Amino acid sequence: MIRIHEVGPRDGLQNESVVLPTAVKAQMIQHMIDAGHTDIEVTSFVRPSWVPQLADAPELLRILPTGTGVRFWALVPNMRGYERAVESSVEYVATVMSVSSSHNQRNLNRTVAESHEAVLSIVKAAQVDNVGVRCYLSTAFGCPIDGDVPFSAVSDIVSSLVDAGATCVVLSDTTGVANPRQVGELVSFLVDQGVPVDSLAVHFHDNRGTALVNAYAAFRAGVRHFDAASGGVGGCPFAPGAAGNLATEDLVYMLHAIGEKTTVDLARSCVAAEFIESSLGHELPGRYHGFARSLKALEVKRNHA
Repeated sequence: MIRIHEVGPRDGLQNESVVLPTAVKAQMIQHMIDAGHTDIEVTSFVRPSWVPQLADAPELLRILPTGTGVRFWALVPNMRGYERAVESSVEYVATVMSVSSSHNQRNLNRTVAESHEAVLSIVKAAQVDNVGVRCYLSTAFGCPIDGDVPFSAVSDIVSSLVDAGATCVVLSDTTGVANPRQVGELVSFLVDQGVPVDSLAVHFHDNRGTALVNAYAAFRAGVRHFDAASGGVGGCPFAPGAAGNLATEDLVYMLHAIGEKTTVDLARSCVAAEFIESSLGHELPGRYHGFARSLKALEVKRNHA
């Protein structure tokens, strides 16, 4: 079965200017649970001044429902963030680093080598603490500052993280520069280098309208673990021009249409997207839920005609 990792509450909200109340975020996450999501990235333990939207991480985690079988993930940028997450009883964390030096320096104020060592330290600590860890590898398909990223540079980092015990490595198209051929070739290259395809996930942004077709290219190459955000909400405050994430509803519709199974109910996923839209006060870019919204509006208009 396809695994969909819902990132709307963290990666989706971090670029929004409207800071949502903690209780509203909890409602949003409940809608995602109701839609059938089993993995939700709910927040981040970054410095609050960096991303004010996520400053309420400990409070949010305290009010999330328990006993649902849903894995709640938190992004941790460094060891201090990891320690804070563990103090808040987080059982699943995500790390982040970039392949390209300029983006990594801008995002994390470290060299790639320094971030690599820091991520490896978190992976090792997580194994001791019995904490699941997935590792985001930003700019894996290209950098808005440095340009092309060699496959070999991606492979070296991916292999070391998988060997260290990471649950999976997420190949991230941070500013939507990837194309379908490149996606398939990179996944095939990594597999040829000995990386198990089951240890790979993909994360696409839709700057150039290619997020969904890139996801399909990854699927054709054997990937079965995809990030997506409800309604396509999102962006990156540290990457110029980063647009919204691949919309959950668009991905689910495509996968169901080609006969693949997911745990996500499409109609209920649209409800989650509508809730986010109403909470943020603006429409989201996801195509399927926007289509569903238009049909609903047309039906209301007909009923009042």
